[in-house]
Amino acid sequence: MSDDAAPPESLMPYEAWAEEALREVAIRAIERAAGEGLPGEHHFYLTFRTDHPGTSIPGHLKARYPQEITIVLQHQFEDLNVDRAAGRFGVTLYFGGVPSRLTVPFGALTMFHDPHVRFGLRFPVTGADAIPPFEDAPEAEAKPAEEEAPPAPPAPGQVVSLDAFRRKPAKES
Repeated sequence: MSDDAAPPESLMPYEAWAEEALREVAIRAIERAAGEGLPGEHHFYLTFRTDHPGTSIPGHLKARYPQEITIVLQHQFEDLNVDRAAGRFGVTLYFGGVPSRLTVPFGALTMFHDPHVRFGLRFPVTGADAIPPFEDAPEAEAKPAEEEAPPAPPAPGQVVSLDAFRRKPAKES
């Protein structure tokens, strides 16, 4: 057998298992925030497909973000809950001062990022039933997150365009 031969095709779905395990990290983080609030300076950037089956967002957001949106869970969110049986989470966010309920299937998540600790994960989009819950995972209670009082009144929640954070090409002199 030569060293440059391609490895044999696996009959074990290792890649799918690894993706499922990484997605479980994000789900558990959201679940913990739902049950206990966000500790310290932790906050989450969650990117998800708005066109994924089972995703529910207000029409004005769907019109503005027909394929994908990034939301921030930090100071102004309410009623964060995780429903493992249904394979989704829900949260109420404020857009222009107006509360909006979002329901997101786990399979719609494409990115999870906690900038406080520089931890992030990217996921492929999966079908609504493709992410079964782990049997040993604790059940989350559907209750509002307990938040610490912010040091100053926060501005109304906003959708942040990631383009603002991308490096701009250097201008030639």
